[in-house]
Order: sequence, then C-alpha cells, then structure tokens
Amino acid sequence: MHQDIKLIIQDSISVKETLLKNEALLQTVANVISETIKAFEAGHKVLFCGNGGSAADAQHLAAEFSGRFYKNRKALPSDALHCNTSYLTAVANDYSYDDIYARLVEGTMEEGDILIGLSTSGNSPNIIKAFEAAKAKHIITIGFTGETGGELKKHADYLLNVPSSITPRIQEAHILLGHIICEKVEAALFA
Repeated sequence: MHQDIKLIIQDSISVKETLLKNEALLQTVANVISETIKAFEAGHKVLFCGNGGSAADAQHLAAEFSGRFYKNRKALPSDALHCNTSYLTAVANDYSYDDIYARLVEGTMEEGDILIGLSTSGNSPNIIKAFEAAKAKHIITIGFTGETGGELKKHADYLLNVPSSITPRIQEAHILLGHIICEKVEAALFA
C-alpha cells in the first residue's frame, strides 16, 4: 500500500516537473496574469466555469479573487457560473445542459471581461459553447485542459494544457497554475 501511495505522489510531482520545464506554457501563464491584471484594473470581471471536480476548482479560484488570497484587500469581481442551481436546472431542463454557461455569457458578460473554462479533456460541450458565446462578444477566453487541449484548444485565446492525460493529475496542476495566477494578480493590484 505504501508503495502505491508513493507512486501516486511521484506521478503528481512528475507532472509539475514537466510544467516547470515547459517555457511556452510558463509564458502563457505570464500572459494570463497580465491579461487578468488589465481586466481587473479596467473594472471588468473574471468568470469561471467547469464540470464536476473542475466546477469545484472553478469555484475555488473565483473565491480567491472575490474573497482574498494572501492580502486583506477589496473584493475583485469574480464568480463561478454554476453557483445558481435554480438557473442551472431551469436552463438544462428548458434548453440543454450544453447551454448552461453560454446563456450566462450572453446575458452577464461584456467585452473586456475574461472567461476561464476548466475541462480536463478539453471536450466539454458546455464549456466549448460558452467559449463560442464569449468569442462573439470579444471576451478573452482562457482554457485549462489536459495535454491535448481537446476541442477547447480551437476556442481559447490562452491555453494552459497540463502535460498529462490523468484527470486527478491534471486537476492538481490546474489548482497550482490557478493559485500562481491569483497570487501574482493580487500582488500586482494590491502592492
């Protein structure tokens, strides 16, 4: 049992070591930090979406902006799109589950805002439709995915594709990258 546990931990470390050596991905993270700083400085919002564990991660990262990360400071306009269960169940029932995020993008977002979608496969239809709706409104899109990027790769202005095909390892790296973004944005805005 202990050996199995060690192998899982080593696998997680290996993914992060690969991230550390990926200069292109690190530059994309830096670009995402810059875009997010600009959006908040201009009074825009950063909204997140995901499914399952990725929805939990989306909500977690939104809370780092709207609550706090390290600093006691004013709240930043950020939220996860799945938090209104009445809305979700109504739209899923009346339209389609694939439409739940796209309709919120259409109704609540504007040019200058940022939409961050988390999908380990990169193939979640509701995230793809949300990114398509965002593109129509000139909203910046940032995709957090696994190594291939999936279909979301075609729709993301910035793609953070973690070098793994194993869902838990991808999600662990998504939180790492998300925390880096939150930390650096907060530090820049509240120096």
